[in-house]
Amino acid sequence: MDKVFKIFVDFDGTISCKDVGAAIFEEFGDHEKVEKIQKDLHENKITALQCWVSLFEAVEKWDFDLLRKFIDTINIDESFADFIKYCKLNNFQLFILSDGFNLYINRILEKEGIEPVEVISNKWEIVDDKVKLTYPFMDEECKDCANCKRNHIINNSGDDEYTVYIGDGTSDRCPAQYCDFIFAKDFLLKYCEKERISFSPFRDFNDVSRKIDQLNQKKNLKKRHQADLKRKECYMRG
Repeated sequence: MDKVFKIFVDFDGTISCKDVGAAIFEEFGDHEKVEKIQKDLHENKITALQCWVSLFEAVEKWDFDLLRKFIDTINIDESFADFIKYCKLNNFQLFILSDGFNLYINRILEKEGIEPVEVISNKWEIVDDKVKLTYPFMDEECKDCANCKRNHIINNSGDDEYTVYIGDGTSDRCPAQYCDFIFAKDFLLKYCEKERISFSPFRDFNDVSRKIDQLNQKKNLKKRHQADLKRKECYMRG
């Protein structure tokens, strides 16, 4: 029987070449306020939701034409398009899980000509020249994300499937703990080292596809024990 991999990938700084959410507020918000808010988030002084609320408050007035032009300057990892094709060829279901916003994610993916992928994120709409924000996937227990990535992993994977997480930032700490195989760089890599969570470092998505090929060829591929326990705890609570 073929192995089934469910692949969950972060957007900001993982698919995109920079943290788009942070870059937007650094560009349009009060620099000192934005810097302090981001520092507080990294030091766990505020939750992800409090961070977003404060960042939007740090922007005195939005120029949406300039915002769109700024978003269009953002590039993505050149290997991501091939990674999507790789997943489709191997029947691996791929989810983009982001604690950022659909407004810039969808625009960037469309600009780059990326094939449709399931994107689960927070919602940012422009209605009558005003910002409208919604957080449809918030979990009160989850402080790392305004969009609870852990819940998406639990809800979209089964006992006979292998879960893969690919990420780089603070919002990836929680979901990575629930996955069997972790690909990490930057903040997430340091977090995994500190917490002694097994992971594979990566530079781009070519590294990821090569490693998954190796995993797929193993006859007796085992799930990560701690991740399996954490998923079972969630199932029991649910």
